[in-house]
Amino acid sequence: MSKRREFMRGAAIGALAFTIGGVDVLLTPRAARAQGAALRLLKPDEVETLEALGETLVPGARAAGIAQFIDSQISVAPEEALLEARILNVRPPFADFYRAALGAVDRASQAQSARRFARLAGNEQRDFVNLMRQNKIEGWQGPAGAFVYFVLRSDTVDVVYGTPEGYEALGIPYMPHIAPLKRW
Repeated sequence: MSKRREFMRGAAIGALAFTIGGVDVLLTPRAARAQGAALRLLKPDEVETLEALGETLVPGARAAGIAQFIDSQISVAPEEALLEARILNVRPPFADFYRAALGAVDRASQAQSARRFARLAGNEQRDFVNLMRQNKIEGWQGPAGAFVYFVLRSDTVDVVYGTPEGYEALGIPYMPHIAPLKRW
């Protein structure tokens, strides 16, 4: 099978390129997380914040591989990225936006509670995100909170529900030949 045909087949099921044991393979973000795919750009504290934020925005995001998805997509050429940031014309490199957004979340959380976002209790995370969504966090420094909310929520919804499994969880028939996924 040609590399292009293999890629297109993988793309139809939401598979992206990940590295496992030094070998590039096509996996869904969920499978990449489960198999311990190497992250390319995100640092451990960024992953922790992203997973906690993703889980607050859309339950199931951590297991669905939100960190693997974002890391994968900030690692590719900007014109190939499947990120909401690209659709909204955020200036590449997209890693700069996501790092600034995650940094702003953690700085604001620490200013409010002396704890990083991932260390807050679930109800505190939800309250924080609600204020962020409304641009009501005092001293916020970074991309606008409401914009960060919108971009990360959109990416998280895509990861959790933009796959055949996500369609199934919603009780929607997955028919890629009739209605392809939003961006995969």
